[in-house]
Amino acid sequence: MNATWKQGNDITIYLLSNGVHTDVVVPVKSEFIDWSKIVRYENTNGKDTTLPWVAFGWGDKGFYLQTPTWADLKFSVAFNAVTGLSSSAMHVTYHHQLKEGERCAKVMISNEEYQRLITYIKTGFETNHSGEVIHIVTNANYGANDAFYEGTGNYHLFHSCNTWTNNALKAAGMKSSIWTPFSSGVMDNYLKK
Repeated sequence: MNATWKQGNDITIYLLSNGVHTDVVVPVKSEFIDWSKIVRYENTNGKDTTLPWVAFGWGDKGFYLQTPTWADLKFSVAFNAVTGLSSSAMHVTYHHQLKEGERCAKVMISNEEYQRLITYIKTGFETNHSGEVIHIVTNANYGANDAFYEGTGNYHLFHSCNTWTNNALKAAGMKSSIWTPFSSGVMDNYLKK
């Protein structure tokens, strides 16, 4: 969708893939938002406040918290994820720097596109009665610089982590696929060939 989209020149973001899952990576601080006031550094094990980039990925809560490796995947977790029977979570990871490559695409967008992207990312978080995101306290973190938060909606076969990222691009008015359950449907629009 939006095949005529052209890169902007205001804000740098990245699209990051591990080969299966995609994240949207944005500056921690900009004139529009300070993400560290919403998803606090202190919620990570490392508590490193010098990290200037933050990645957002939405997905199945069971996968995130109960499946550190594919070898740990249980049938019940996979079944609940595919059928939409479990809840979702937001995985937030702070980064020092990102390097462009086959799994990392640098994208320049306009201020207007970034403001729409901010609005979309926020909708992925469940909030409490005070409007704050809900940190999931867990030992299932992937490293020193990540944390999990309660998400909105349900993951299922037709609404995957990559569908969420693709929808983020659509919401911002950027190039996107009509629909994609796979990371390639997100990344192929932006990777330099």
